[in-house]
Amino acid sequence: MRCPFCGSDDNQVKDSRPVEDGGAVRRRRQCNACGARFTTFERIQLRELIVVKRDGRRVPFDRDKLKRSIMIATRKRGIEEDRIERLVNGIVREVEISGETEIEARRLGELAMSRLAELDQVAYVRFASVYRNFREAKDFEQLLGELSSDEDGKPVGVGRK
Repeated sequence: MRCPFCGSDDNQVKDSRPVEDGGAVRRRRQCNACGARFTTFERIQLRELIVVKRDGRRVPFDRDKLKRSIMIATRKRGIEEDRIERLVNGIVREVEISGETEIEARRLGELAMSRLAELDQVAYVRFASVYRNFREAKDFEQLLGELSSDEDGKPVGVGRK
């Protein structure tokens, strides 16, 4: 592991502990060259996932990009980061368990939207507005119409376009 401050690969692990319900290990490290401390995370990866973009390009799945998108949608909503982490873990786990090595970006977005709809409807609308590339107010009206509740109180139409 290279030090993010000086680039040296000579460092020591000072502390390790499980995080994310045992799905990852947090390691606190200290660089022997410059003395800086930094944190790394180790996660289980069952297989290398490839995301198939709408234009047909294939790119490696980036868990951090998914998390950043969800963090933006949930910003200032009072949702604890560990709940967001569990949401992201759930999406990644579902994709990995499917056994597929490739996933369409559209499917990944739909998974994120359905999980966000259960977590926070405002975050869902924010994410959907970017994901579906809303251009006019009527796009929001249509989405809000889809959010009308059924008798169970769960959103209807989540994931439809």
